[in-house]
Amino acid sequence: MPPELAEAARALFGDRLDLAAAYAELLATDGVVRGLIGPRETPRLWERHLLNCAVVAERIPDGASVIDVGSGAGLPGLVLAIARPDLTVTLVEPLARRTAFLIEAVQRLGLTRDVRVFRGRAEEAAAGSRDRQPLSADIVTARAVAPLDRLASWCLPLVAPGGRLVALKGASAADEITEHAEAVIRLGGGTPELHRCGEGVIEPPATAVEVVRERVVNPRRPKKPKRSRGGRRRGDR
Repeated sequence: MPPELAEAARALFGDRLDLAAAYAELLATDGVVRGLIGPRETPRLWERHLLNCAVVAERIPDGASVIDVGSGAGLPGLVLAIARPDLTVTLVEPLARRTAFLIEAVQRLGLTRDVRVFRGRAEEAAAGSRDRQPLSADIVTARAVAPLDRLASWCLPLVAPGGRLVALKGASAADEITEHAEAVIRLGGGTPELHRCGEGVIEPPATAVEVVRERVVNPRRPKKPKRSRGGRRRGDR
């Protein structure tokens, strides 16, 4: 860790700073070898990734349940689980090599009680199956996953009514809000709001866009194929 970041890291991780350091080591070694983190990112893991994700914890209430969509190497979901032991976190990731890394990281960091890994897309997590109830949480997070309209379509179904989507965004956050606010509202969200996280702790602060799930919007069901006069569906062999 660069010495100039030590004070911010202590403020954000407290007595779990050693755990955060162990995670940073995993990212710098296994994460790079497995292609989850680029080699050029290693020198700035703390500044660009761990601290940038940890400050988002200030937007999450005590004892909340969290779903992290497109978790990748665990950013921000694993970081939040380390910084906030009061949270229960589900990491949603469709790619096998990434979920394998996440499962191993959760085990090696001793977070199995509060963190679980779901392999699949956000839509699959929200839909459930015969063997599994649909997933939902108070807070759904995402970082660098998709533009706000698509992100809302994937994530809002996972947000419990009255809960929030908290999306980590870059410099284009304000433009995305202007462009996609109407689409977000059609999907059942409130007006997106921009927040600066970690002011006075990290520089520059992290940018998060928050959307409250105000109502449940039922997805359109695919139309059933029409039956021919012979009683067979068109396209049946």
